[in-house]
Amino acid sequence: MNMEVVFDQFPVLRSGELVLRKIEVQHLDELFEIYSNDHVFEYCGIIPKHNKLTVKSMIGHYERDYLKRSRIKWGIFTAEDETQLLGIIEACEFNQKVNMVTIGYFLGEAHWGRGLASRAVALLTEFLFAQVQVNRIQAEVMLNNEPSKKVLLKNGYVKEGMLRQAALWSGKGVVDLEIYSMLREEYMKVLQPDHEALIL
Repeated sequence: MNMEVVFDQFPVLRSGELVLRKIEVQHLDELFEIYSNDHVFEYCGIIPKHNKLTVKSMIGHYERDYLKRSRIKWGIFTAEDETQLLGIIEACEFNQKVNMVTIGYFLGEAHWGRGLASRAVALLTEFLFAQVQVNRIQAEVMLNNEPSKKVLLKNGYVKEGMLRQAALWSGKGVVDLEIYSMLREEYMKVLQPDHEALIL
């Protein structure tokens, strides 16, 4: 796993349609709109935030986690408008012993149903396999989160099974989780990209 590609300098990922880049203070209004919407976190282990100052402080937490090399959160933007934050996608739990990473993602409700999450997962998957050289990418999904499952399956991830009462998620208590994953060998055989994730 090439951790330097992720953590030496914040990577900006680009496809023809999307840009994944750092979330900064100028994105606070859109970030607050996302975090203050209860619907967005119905199936996430995140408690909605209804105080704008609390959300502003979270931007500093993103930077702290990045500097600790434990987690990276990208803002999801369109290539046409890199100023409007549409959602968040992250990579975390970098397990270098088995060369594995976990991903998660969510969009502002106004941007649901446009295929943005699928394209963001595709772009991040490509980056993690091609540039970071991970062997396994996984995602944990609550059982009723059908849209998130569709995003993963569309990108070639495999449902491995269910972990019963296996995690304590904020605001949800102890939950069952379905595990989806993709291995590097599967990506190389089946999902060769028609473009490269550009790192700026």
